[in-house]
Amino acid sequence: MTKLPKGWKDLKILELCDGKENIVGGPFGSNLKVEHYKNKGIPILRLQNIGKGYFIDKDIKYISKEKANELKYHSFQSGDLALAKLGIPIGKTCIIPENFEYGIVVADVVRIRPNKKKVDYIFLNYFLNSNISVSQLTKNISGSTRPRVNLDEVRNIIISIPPLQEQKRIVSILDKAFDNIEKAKKNIEQNLINSKELFQSKLDEIFSTKGKGWEEKKLEDVCEKIFAGGDVPKSDFSKFKTKNYTIPIYSNGVKDNGLYGYTNIKKVDQPSITISARGTIGFPIKRLDTFYPVIRLIVVIPNVTIINIDYLYFYLFKYDFIQSGTSIPQLTVPMVKPINIKLPPIKEQSNIVKILEELLTETQKLETTYIKQLENLEELKKSLLDKAFKGEL
Repeated sequence: MTKLPKGWKDLKILELCDGKENIVGGPFGSNLKVEHYKNKGIPILRLQNIGKGYFIDKDIKYISKEKANELKYHSFQSGDLALAKLGIPIGKTCIIPENFEYGIVVADVVRIRPNKKKVDYIFLNYFLNSNISVSQLTKNISGSTRPRVNLDEVRNIIISIPPLQEQKRIVSILDKAFDNIEKAKKNIEQNLINSKELFQSKLDEIFSTKGKGWEEKKLEDVCEKIFAGGDVPKSDFSKFKTKNYTIPIYSNGVKDNGLYGYTNIKKVDQPSITISARGTIGFPIKRLDTFYPVIRLIVVIPNVTIINIDYLYFYLFKYDFIQSGTSIPQLTVPMVKPINIKLPPIKEQSNIVKILEELLTETQKLETTYIKQLENLEELKKSLLDKAFKGEL
């Protein structure tokens, strides 16, 4: 165990509060149901309102004053801390802002009200969002799909805590450092947006004009086949690749869902493009392997003597399906067939593809760099918190 600096103590969170009633969870689910929610009244604090270190003031629900009075043991007030004892990341905590003077926490939220003479609230908020605190809770997680911890485990979190004046000094350092990190993150995130927009603007530039020798054709006129995927009976697939089940089943336009098998649906063994027909509508993916498409996909097999498959992919990537009348929650083959394609001669298509592929490669390199920079900033935050609560700042 790391030796603590002079004046520091290892204490349980409960010891920073004046009794168990100052660390309480929400009521049992049967005591607070969705049917109790109102459009106005006393606010309730739910898991979706707790960010990692910040309060999320969105989609606030309310209950009546009478119901709130019935549940007053589970109440919060502005300045209290709210901790999520369910979900990932477990233990994320925020300070309840001043404009939420009073309300009720739900079952999987813990309200913490420490003694201000013992601990600075912001210091405690930083600690509860640190790896040191989260790792203590993680040891006690129950449930695999929706991990949770119980109230006593929250009360027994151990914090290394210095005198109050030292807490405030550490908070001042962390506030300044985190403010600079957030500013850097915003700049990087804007660069990330700019890189994506650069590629999109090039697509718009190319496909919004009609050059010499260009034609306009419907999608069905430049394809050998356009059809929807089929349903997959459970008896016709395996969740794992085996000797008998070797051909992947694609469930959407983004990725292989890991199912393999012989099915009663149509097998695709030509270069094709799949378009997601449900969920994320209109997302295209180029497919060069053999696969079985399921009902969530529309399969487009281009006539390669008329249209370059990569040209068609980029065209569909740029195409806005939602603004083109598909406000309903799925695409159908009749909606896709009439899409107008601006079509240059086949040789020019290849030149356009080369330009776009080069730009896409550069864009992806930039995006990888920016994402890595964001990851490094997050690691810096974790490192600063780790040092802060070991007395190394």
